Amino acid sequence: MPTDSIRDAAFCDVLNRELVCALGCTEPIAVAYAAALASQTLGCEPDHMDVACSGNIIKNVKSVTVPNSGGMHGIEAAAVLGAVGGDAKSALEVLECVNDEDRARVAELLVDAGYCDVSLVEGVPNLYIKVTATAGGHTAVVEITDHHTNVTCHTLDGIPVCGKSAGECAACAERVVAERAADNADTPMSIESIIDFIEGGDIESARAAVERQIELNGAISAEGLAHAWGAEVGRTLLGARADDVACRARARAAAGSDARMNGCALPVAIVCGSGNQGITCVLPVMEYAEYLRCDHDRLVRAVILSDLIAVHIKSYIGALSAFCGAICAACGAGAAITWLCGGTREQIGATVSNTLGNVGGIVCDGAKASCAAKISAAVDAAILGCDMALADRGFRAGEGVVQDTVEETIAAMGYVGRVGMKDTDVEILNIMIGKTEVDA
Repeated sequence: MPTDSIRDAAFCDVLNRELVCALGCTEPIAVAYAAALASQTLGCEPDHMDVACSGNIIKNVKSVTVPNSGGMHGIEAAAVLGAVGGDAKSALEVLECVNDEDRARVAELLVDAGYCDVSLVEGVPNLYIKVTATAGGHTAVVEITDHHTNVTCHTLDGIPVCGKSAGECAACAERVVAERAADNADTPMSIESIIDFIEGGDIESARAAVERQIELNGAISAEGLAHAWGAEVGRTLLGARADDVACRARARAAAGSDARMNGCALPVAIVCGSGNQGITCVLPVMEYAEYLRCDHDRLVRAVILSDLIAVHIKSYIGALSAFCGAICAACGAGAAITWLCGGTREQIGATVSNTLGNVGGIVCDGAKASCAAKISAAVDAAILGCDMALADRGFRAGEGVVQDTVEETIAAMGYVGRVGMKDTDVEILNIMIGKTEVDA
């Protein structure tokens, strides 16, 4: 197979893996999915559940509204709703079928403080969920690791449901991760290779996934602008400067997060395991494509550029960290806007470096209403980065984490997010759960 064909197939595979649909914030949905799978394994509603989670899961579920819950928050609500009314076969859309009867039953069960026990697990991957559900003398265990639907343990009374041993299940999951890493090694991702792909590659096998991202994420943004969700960041921006394309781009992205973080039941297409990042990658690009009167194919290719650059940057950081993932997505959106405006490859790379050199330090303190404001700030920085790049201005190597090349800058910022912010992540969690008291 020609080298370009291998690259095209690999990049389309990345897009099809990344651009899956999710209903609501992916962390509470992953908890609900694990609980629904455990309940399905028992064949009945659990008598009791234990939910053990990594700190990042606790951080990202604590304040966000669980979708289709009627306004409930927290891990207990997500787990019990998944167990009572979830459909495990729907994966990240597990709560789509929840009805009023299910919500009423969940409200009853949550009154019992001992029905669902939640605990923090240390020394596990940043994305880790283990649901242990019991009923009628039987115990079902579902464990999710590293990715929101990556089930690494699924047992009933200690016997693996898939017919393999727990060790074999874990080994299988590790093999899949290793195979994906090997695929990426065969077709290394870079800003240059991504631009080559969107300008001259065969994108057709990923087109449907990208079209769905445009449709779904556009719809939740429209909902966020039409109605009062959360802190109404998007509506605030649009009301202040509706005649400014840059402000409209920020508003459309923020509005999608306004709705999503506050319980809107519309699905979104995620990127890097995050609906907010999927929204941030596409909405600013859609706004600029409309403003520039680009045809639909150019919009699709620009969104692919945005998505893949976000995936590329995020790959250095990992699934969950103290580094706000909206920055990665905004870098992608800014690069795509530069491309739509006719920017050179050097200017596209400069947009990414300018953005990372500006807002690379925004921290993630969990999923909640203020994520919309962080998205707005990140997109604002990306548009500034684009404007600077198009004017052949930018931050120079040696200024902070900015390096000689955009790829070196991405790697440097990735190291900060993956390694340098580990202690930050712990302290944010300690503050959020009341373990650390901060003197005023």
